[in-house]
Amino acid sequence: MPKRVAYTVTFWGTRGSIPTPGAHTARYGGNTPCVAVEGTGGQLVILDAGTGIRALGLKLVEQQNGAVNAEILLSHAHWDHIQGLPHFKPFFAPGNAVRIWGSRQGTMSLEAILRQQMDPAVFPVPLDALSAKLTVQQVESGEFSVGEFRVRTIKLRHPGTTLGFRLTPAGGGGAPSMAYVTDNELGSGGQYSTSASWRKEFVEFLRGVDLLIHDAMYTPVELESHRGWGHSTYAEAVLLAADAGAARLVLFHHEPEHDDKAMDDLLAAARREVRAHGQPVEVLGAQEGMQLTL
Repeated sequence: MPKRVAYTVTFWGTRGSIPTPGAHTARYGGNTPCVAVEGTGGQLVILDAGTGIRALGLKLVEQQNGAVNAEILLSHAHWDHIQGLPHFKPFFAPGNAVRIWGSRQGTMSLEAILRQQMDPAVFPVPLDALSAKLTVQQVESGEFSVGEFRVRTIKLRHPGTTLGFRLTPAGGGGAPSMAYVTDNELGSGGQYSTSASWRKEFVEFLRGVDLLIHDAMYTPVELESHRGWGHSTYAEAVLLAADAGAARLVLFHHEPEHDDKAMDDLLAAARREVRAHGQPVEVLGAQEGMQLTL
């Protein structure tokens, strides 16, 4: 039975580590990670809250027909994945409701991290002063429901506690699934608390996914001086997608020093990798404003 159209995926921020605005990154984008998933029933799930979430927030307020209700899934609390939150416009209007899902970091709760980010010493509006209703929901590896989506999580190989997410419309019935996996080191390097069988478990977690958004920050040459930093190459991402039987791979979390020409070259190399191994995977490079329908 063919898979039915279930939702749209829109890229609002694609860059890793630090924003890189300017003419040299205009096509692939300079904002840090933010991806919006919208179900056919209007359910909005936002994956990460880098600087890309600012423009998304403005659009939500502009097209508002009633209150904005948003669910934000944070992969982790490193700065580039949360730095847009203080500028998310729906926070500042009564009647809106935002729930943020994510993991603790060591002994510090997610709510404590977000409070520090908006402490008056570094930002003029504290978390308690927001007009919208805010809920912070701490999660670990496992499964939970977010409106019309079923969400599964897995711990990734990155400094700190970092989660990958797989989303499937809760109704099932042949609906396609997607996975959002940013900040993840597939190769050797680094000291992580994952098990010896992690890669096998990870491949099974992704098995048959229709859309895989995965960290592809480095070229193989660049990786040699960045092992242990918690990121992957385009070649590693392509191999993972093939092993998991993913239909479509989107290369994500672009290196700040990669301009649009470097990204074109990286994408072309990834596609050559697919052809060389005869792998049935479509490969795209994440671009700000790009929208995919599943």
